[in-house]
Amino acid sequence: MKDTTRMVAGCVVCALIFSVAGLPAAIRAQEKVVKQIARDEEPAISPADKQTINNFDQRVKDYVKLRAAVKAKVPKLAKDSTPEQIQAAESAFVAALRNARAGAKPGNLFAPDIAQYIRTTLKREFHGSEKQEIRKVVTEKETDIPVPLKVNYPYPDPKEFVEMPATLLLKLPQLPKELKYRYVGRNLMLVDTDNNLIIDYMLEALP
Repeated sequence: MKDTTRMVAGCVVCALIFSVAGLPAAIRAQEKVVKQIARDEEPAISPADKQTINNFDQRVKDYVKLRAAVKAKVPKLAKDSTPEQIQAAESAFVAALRNARAGAKPGNLFAPDIAQYIRTTLKREFHGSEKQEIRKVVTEKETDIPVPLKVNYPYPDPKEFVEMPATLLLKLPQLPKELKYRYVGRNLMLVDTDNNLIIDYMLEALP
């Protein structure tokens, strides 16, 4: 009832602004109301969960730092490089990065605490018909190309990526531009944006 009253009040405010100031002001006011309601309804994160997310963020930053150090050692390409030279440079970067992470294992980034946090969060946020709809979206987009659940192996074909539904992305810890989330079935992967290496994965992420 409280949320409904707040929404109605927001809409009334937007209507009044529209009549006085016109469409742009009304849109801005409506967006502000919606964002405020979303913030009010967002569950508070416990200190323990904040620490879990911070630890995950640090592991992600460590990977990005290693990645940058490896890339800095790869010979630079000239502006007039041929497609063959570009492909060779990309392959050299991937090989060097895989070698630098030769000892990488599942759970190096998706440690048990962040894995449990993600499972719990998604289970809480998506249930009933929402859960079925999310599963349907992910399943329908799955590729026929088998994807290995192996750390430090390339995703078979970047064109076959299963795009993450926005509703799922909003519930997951944010990533830097060098990494992205990808689903394979109910399993969640961390994939390098440029070279499509599987950096880590966790099982049974999707409820």
